[in-house]
Amino acid sequence: MTGILSGKTALVTGSSRGIGRAIAQRLAAEGATVAVTARSHSPSPSVRAGISEVVPGAIDETIALIEAAGGSAFGVAADLEDDAARAGLIQSVVDRAGGLDILVNNAGFADYAVVEQMPRATFDRTVAHYLTTPFALTQAAIPHMRRRGAGWIVNIGSVTGVAPVRPYREYNKTAGDVIYASCKAALHRFTQGVAAELLDANIAVNCVGPSTAVRTPGAESLIPDSFPTEPVEYLAETVLAMCHLPAETRTGLVAFSLHYPWSQNLPVHTLDGSTVLAPLAPPAAANPNILPAGL
Repeated sequence: MTGILSGKTALVTGSSRGIGRAIAQRLAAEGATVAVTARSHSPSPSVRAGISEVVPGAIDETIALIEAAGGSAFGVAADLEDDAARAGLIQSVVDRAGGLDILVNNAGFADYAVVEQMPRATFDRTVAHYLTTPFALTQAAIPHMRRRGAGWIVNIGSVTGVAPVRPYREYNKTAGDVIYASCKAALHRFTQGVAAELLDANIAVNCVGPSTAVRTPGAESLIPDSFPTEPVEYLAETVLAMCHLPAETRTGLVAFSLHYPWSQNLPVHTLDGSTVLAPLAPPAAANPNILPAGL
């Protein structure tokens, strides 16, 4: 552990479980005080295809993991589908911590269906999670980062946001991820554009996505058994790499979690920062349209 984030406050949305929890743990291991947020303090139901299911994971569980490893965290419940809660989240964190240095836009909702069959409500909800919410939180965070003289915003992208391989794989014909993927592609472009707007303010804006997929409690049902997956530690380490250098050094990247560490010889640690993991090359089945050092 290097302590490179000591004195920094980080907000990681959707950090009660899965990818968000892993990112929160990794940032805390390097000294950040992490605001852990989710819809509520207790496990909450996730509605997909009209079916409500409670997915394991809670704010207090993430905080306990961070504190057990010697880190610092606090919880803020906010339903990011609610306009008022979304509008007040950044200020709630600033009021509690005194400022904000790092924002990780991770929270999301995915409900796949082929375009021909997708309900309009699912389309609207997907757009709200992956475009409206990152826009609103980024907009709210910028003034606080300007006052600090620096800031880091990381959006969580997706390999699905990269153009699919031709000839099309069976997955692309049937998965029903087109709207989700389209929003992630837009989030990639949002990242690159806002990076340009905020460069002179020394606010770095980057995007990190899995090179394949990460099996999380929320995404498990959407990932076919045959689809390649990866350990979450590689994604968390790549996010950390986007959270401490000046904007003039590293901004506007859309990086992928196996490609980036492999191409940059970046050591990948366990989530508590105590152990270096073996280098892991991108699999042969990875999308060849990914640039190893980032788009």
